[in-house]
Amino acid sequence: MSTAAIAPPTSATTVGLTSTLLPKLLTLITQKSNRTKLILAIFFYTVYKYRRSVLFVRPRPDLPGPPGLPLIGNFWEMATTPTTNFLQSQERNFAKYGRVYTMAIPGVGRTITVKDPEIMDHVLRTHFWIYEKGTRSKQIIGPLAGNAQRAINYLDKFADTGKVVDLQRLFYCFTLDSFGEIAFGEVFNCLGDPTKDVEFAAAFDRLTQALSDRFLSPIYQLTEWWTGTDKRIAADRAIVRDFAQKIIDRRRRERQEKDRVDEGKDVGLGKKDLLQLFMDIGSEEGGTPLSDDMLVDSVLNFIIAGRDTTAQALAWTFYLMHRRGADPVIVQRMQEETDSILKGGQPTYETTKQQKFAEACFHESIRLFPAVPRSSRICTQDDELPGGIKVYKGERVNWNTWAMGRDEKIWGPDAKVYNPFRWMEMKEKPHSSKFLSFHHGPRTCLGQGFAITEAVTLMSMFFQKFTFELENPDQKADYMASLTLPLAGGLRVYVKRRTD
Repeated sequence: MSTAAIAPPTSATTVGLTSTLLPKLLTLITQKSNRTKLILAIFFYTVYKYRRSVLFVRPRPDLPGPPGLPLIGNFWEMATTPTTNFLQSQERNFAKYGRVYTMAIPGVGRTITVKDPEIMDHVLRTHFWIYEKGTRSKQIIGPLAGNAQRAINYLDKFADTGKVVDLQRLFYCFTLDSFGEIAFGEVFNCLGDPTKDVEFAAAFDRLTQALSDRFLSPIYQLTEWWTGTDKRIAADRAIVRDFAQKIIDRRRRERQEKDRVDEGKDVGLGKKDLLQLFMDIGSEEGGTPLSDDMLVDSVLNFIIAGRDTTAQALAWTFYLMHRRGADPVIVQRMQEETDSILKGGQPTYETTKQQKFAEACFHESIRLFPAVPRSSRICTQDDELPGGIKVYKGERVNWNTWAMGRDEKIWGPDAKVYNPFRWMEMKEKPHSSKFLSFHHGPRTCLGQGFAITEAVTLMSMFFQKFTFELENPDQKADYMASLTLPLAGGLRVYVKRRTD
């Protein structure tokens, strides 16, 4: 069915219906009992009061936005917007209503969606507490380079064979194995066979897609029950939480065994990875340690941050560098930089810091295709945004990082063009309120440095050995419905060994 076929009634249509039906309804009311008249009067008063808003949601005639319907507001617009077109839909609203617009949706309430660096600085830094949602550098290179080498060994089997490899799937395995080893001391061994589905990873992917659907659907509980997906979600949730709980239980047993063996010895603090830091919270006298549920939540949050975001960013980077119409100078420059710095050897912490063009390629891809393309915060007390925009307690402020990365007012007339050289020409990097890919303010991504190091390490080792060609050079830049931004259809490529 076409979009036009299911388009919601316009405000003009609503006025026409009102003028036609109102006289008939008034006649009907006069023919009913007093009780019926009272009920109808309350109903029509409610419809009139909330004619452009949602029931019990504060009207905001001071802000522009798509016109809603009585009582249900913008529910229809949200319900008919495909999840794989949501970011573009917001960008169209910005073009029509300006850099700030509002919508009201049953079950969600009032949302104020913004695309303005000054407002983002206010929400995420200077007034962040009002808006709710939340020395190892050299040591990490070993696991990163080791897992990148395992990925290279896998690619080497396909090089010059004419067989296709899904790089995005390989990147998922690389980031999961690397992050698991560095953060939790766990060997997931996803790179052992990247073509094989890992139960945890598959369940995790389905859950992130379901959560994305919930973000866009005010009636997700009904639709999940109706389609039966609520049972699949419950099963997947049990899989991922059990997976995380086993990691915690295994670490606890290891720690207890170590304490037993080392009793009475001065052996220091032992392993101090990310998991242990969280498990040690509250270990001081009188402290309250995190519950297992909180530890499980922490493990899962870090896995989605450590696996999905960097893997998807790498997929977009390789896609943008190799799709039809891409500037061949970009790949050439990447190869030249890698060859001159690595000189045929393995990357080190020092060499990754020297690879400025590789970093520029990565930054440019997450500008256009940020791993977390949208986010929001709920206002906990009445506030006023820059420009005099009121935000009342309970209202939600949304922002679209994907749209901000394409904003010509921020990035210039070529904002939608993939051009890593813009980062090389900058005298200083853009303020994080403009470049939100790693968030901004006190809640800036803690793994920013790790993600860049991880990406540059893999990129340098891949470009040192191989060249890549998309199976479909005209593959569209479509994304899948998810909390993050995976490339739809994966990244299917032919791999060739470099001969130059």
